[in-house]
Amino acid sequence: MLVSMKQKYTIEDVKQALALPDFDVAAAQQLMTPLPRINERVRPSHLPGRAREGCVLLLLYCYQGELHLVLTRRRDDLNSHAGQISFPGGQREPGEPCQAAALRETHEEVGVPPTAVAILGQLGDLYIPPSDFEVRPFVGWYLPQSRPVFCPAEREVAQILEVPVSVLLDDSARKVSMREWNGMRLPVPYFDVAGHMVWGATATMLSEFLERLKAVADKVKG
Repeated sequence: MLVSMKQKYTIEDVKQALALPDFDVAAAQQLMTPLPRINERVRPSHLPGRAREGCVLLLLYCYQGELHLVLTRRRDDLNSHAGQISFPGGQREPGEPCQAAALRETHEEVGVPPTAVAILGQLGDLYIPPSDFEVRPFVGWYLPQSRPVFCPAEREVAQILEVPVSVLLDDSARKVSMREWNGMRLPVPYFDVAGHMVWGATATMLSEFLERLKAVADKVKG
């Protein structure tokens, strides 16, 4: 699994990045978080009990000598988050471990079986107010030393995006759009990925992952 790759970061770098002590998760997430945003559930009267639990997978693999990750574009006719870019994942079933849920959902959405993925670690949990979900992001490595053969779920996934990590690390990929919110125009940061707008929770989780990688690089330079 510890494959040397022809790009800036290796899987060893990723493992170190996920295990950094005293890493400021909130600050890293905030760089791409739309404002205003509630990052913790405050349990208002119309949301009794606990938030629903969601688990997603940031799946990494090496293709043409470069580290890639997988994103999906949801179908435009879905009831929730239609057309948005997201990680493979979904709601945890009762009694199901979160890691197993992320792997199961990834299998269902993009066709990558759980046995082909090694979990490297986790990113910080993230609360999504509009859907009342507490999301746990896992980072996984595709074990076969090849590009995955994807099989998107037709009922949910409109497109699979295979994104080089180097594209996301380029400052030119980070942009800002103005959006209306409660009668106000507010800036919304996003990643421009081949013309696709990656924003919201997905951009927030990506930001943490990328900032962790940068922190590892800074340690090496230091």
